[in-house]
Amino acid sequence: MLKRREPRQNGKLEVLIVDDEADILELLELTLLRMGLEVDRAMCVQDAFRLLQTKQYSLCLTDMRLPDGEGLELVRYIGVNCPDVPVAVITAYGSTENAVAALKAGAFDYLAKPLSLEQLRAVVKSALELPQSGKAAPAAGQGLLGNSPAMQQARDMIDKLARSQAPVYISGESGSGKELAARLIHERGARHAQPFVPVNCGAIPENLMESEFFGYKKGSFTGADQDRDGFFQAANGGTLFLDEVADLPLTMQVKLLRAIQEKKVRKVGETKEELLDVRIISATHKNLAAAVESGQFRQDLYYRLNVIELKMPALREMHEDVPTIAQAILQRLAGEMAVPVPELTPAAVKALESYEFPGNVRELENILERALALCGEARIDAADLYLTPPQETLGEPHEPGAKWPLQEYLDGVEKDAIMEALEKTRYNKTAAAKLLGITFRALRYRLDRLGID
Repeated sequence: MLKRREPRQNGKLEVLIVDDEADILELLELTLLRMGLEVDRAMCVQDAFRLLQTKQYSLCLTDMRLPDGEGLELVRYIGVNCPDVPVAVITAYGSTENAVAALKAGAFDYLAKPLSLEQLRAVVKSALELPQSGKAAPAAGQGLLGNSPAMQQARDMIDKLARSQAPVYISGESGSGKELAARLIHERGARHAQPFVPVNCGAIPENLMESEFFGYKKGSFTGADQDRDGFFQAANGGTLFLDEVADLPLTMQVKLLRAIQEKKVRKVGETKEELLDVRIISATHKNLAAAVESGQFRQDLYYRLNVIELKMPALREMHEDVPTIAQAILQRLAGEMAVPVPELTPAAVKALESYEFPGNVRELENILERALALCGEARIDAADLYLTPPQETLGEPHEPGAKWPLQEYLDGVEKDAIMEALEKTRYNKTAAAKLLGITFRALRYRLDRLGID
């Protein structure tokens, strides 16, 4: 297996360019030489194979259509024989299918004809900044704990995705760590030194979406008293993470699709477009394919976002990892509260391992935060977790005064006791905590959890 080439003694890296059009080769070579790079040319697939077998490169740029084959053959060959060499493919204008096929085959990025020199330089710069395998870079496991097969698979996929510029769609239930995965892809990749901009698409009013995403010019609407950049400008050179992307209205989906395909945006009130270099990672807990079927999400945008899918496992798919994750969460929470780290008793560990966690890691975090706030001992037992077995709530109608669902019943008892204590102490929270036999911090936590002002 070939390795990625180290710089020559003169400090210059070598790039292989493959195209059967002499004028394109000339343009590519001149641009790369001006960037301080060494260049080798090939005009067909077989010539490129011969050069790759005898030399080691830092980057390959190849056209998709060549006299003796397809650029995809080169992408696949390099992926197997020289995995540290990023490949950018050059596609015909508007050939979205070819670009997507190349990215799925392992291409680092793509360029559309007619070539934009600014875009070419941005792609080359990103590719050459990509960390090499085995070199120092943030570990993909940081923040993703556990050794279950499901978690190992997710980590391996994150490592692969970090070495590409392909749009990534992260699927998974709420609380399964989709934003964390997106951050790790960004931090492991060529854009690690550039901004990571997370956006909750469901939290933006529809009438503000275009200006929030693309920015606006002064005077473009009432209240626009100065120029303002949008999310795309803020993420230029880096990664834009579109969380809950299924919540985008159809009108915004059309504009987002164009921005992704053209790699250009136009501010509200502006006449000219600006070229931006942004990697898109999207996520939602909803079934995006079902949203396409129902007409709530555009199929063409779905295929542009879902070039490569990363599925984040639910916590119930990795029960063996629960003790490790729980201990790490407890250490962090105890540090934030400036209290000793409590011990999870064997009974507590067993209870957590057998719980289904419909809210995934986020729910585990909430359970442990509550237990830590309420537990006065140096250990957390199963009873301190207040876990409600799922079978107790399935198929049972709720009746007034009933003791199920258990958590709802316990919350009601707890709320009544707190309200009574507050009334008796004329809403003096310190005195109420003393009357209840709990710390002021524990009372404050309960007030917040139960929604008591």
